[in-house]
Amino acid sequence: MSNQVVSWSMFIVPWLTLFFMNKEDIKRYMPVGLMAIVTTTIIHDIGITLGFWVVLESAFPLYEMLPYFYGNIPVLAMWVIKFTYGRFWLYVLTNTVLDIGFAFFILGKFFPTRGIYELVGISSLGVLSINYIHMVVLYSYQMWQEGIFVRSEKSNMSANVQPAAAKPLDQDDNTNNE
Repeated sequence: MSNQVVSWSMFIVPWLTLFFMNKEDIKRYMPVGLMAIVTTTIIHDIGITLGFWVVLESAFPLYEMLPYFYGNIPVLAMWVIKFTYGRFWLYVLTNTVLDIGFAFFILGKFFPTRGIYELVGISSLGVLSINYIHMVVLYSYQMWQEGIFVRSEKSNMSANVQPAAAKPLDQDDNTNNE
């Protein structure tokens, strides 16, 4: 299997799993998926600038970016938040297992042997520590999002207020007209 097939499957296959997620859940957790894309891109660009890692082969047209960051990362963030949100320690445990697999096996073993990606100025343990910070940022972002949704539901209660022209006339006004 070529590296291009591996790269493109890391991008496309995770998004296909969203067919198994409820539509309301997709709407609820998509912001954290998008936040994962933005923060991962920033982390990756900083890592390239500091010489932490090198992309040896990427999927066209992504330059020095792995499709993994636009496929697996956001979709995994959505699924993990969906099943663990509200139970922070379960979230930490789940992410720890996934991050150890990512840092030590995917980035440490699989990508380098395929000639896709290589850690240069950082160890797998350093990547794991970056992922821990990223994990807390994403969970905090989802908590902030949930707060927004709660506030927006409360503010929709004022939508039942009717303008003065729609209110019934007072009884005194009816007796004066007769």
